[in-house]
Amino acid sequence: MSTIKTIIFDFGDVFINLDKPAIKRELIKLGIPKAISLDMYHIASEYEKGLISTAELITHFNEKFPNVATQDFIKAWNSIILDFPEHRLEFVEKLSKENNYQLILLSNTNDLHIEQVIKNMSLPRYKRFKNSFNKFYLSQEIHLSKPSPSIYEFVLNDNNLQARQCLFIDDLKENTESASKLGIRTWNIIPGKEDVTQLFTIKNDLF
Repeated sequence: MSTIKTIIFDFGDVFINLDKPAIKRELIKLGIPKAISLDMYHIASEYEKGLISTAELITHFNEKFPNVATQDFIKAWNSIILDFPEHRLEFVEKLSKENNYQLILLSNTNDLHIEQVIKNMSLPRYKRFKNSFNKFYLSQEIHLSKPSPSIYEFVLNDNNLQARQCLFIDDLKENTESASKLGIRTWNIIPGKEDVTQLFTIKNDLF
């Protein structure tokens, strides 16, 4: 087995805590039906890949649900974003300082969520986090999203990496399964039961 040289981290529910059901729950409170159309999911996916702007997302939503105030929609949209525990920030900073691995962030996110991340964790802490990585890939900036194989191929090619020398950590099984098909080693982390800071204890067999 090849030695791990690069660790690729997801962001949400790996470093920053998420409340995944929150968006749907908060939209329902605003009177938006549970069965949000496939059209809205498509628009959200386009926004995640940076193919439409925040203004276009909001315009689309306002046209579909004119009785919901824009600020209420944004608040509901960002309700998924929770806190960023300091011990995880210190963990990745220590890992960066030790310089034993190339560190890459690979996150499906969007501009509104990143704004909320910065608000929740503060800009100085966000900069500390971002500066811990050799490369910092956000889906809306590279116009690709997980679990498409093309996003992993992009990261491998952009950094001249060998898949078998990479470890990818993500909380969604479909994302780690897609990466593993390319030969990338993976850890499908279970939020609430496992913590990324346990990497070298409970997952020492990967190294």
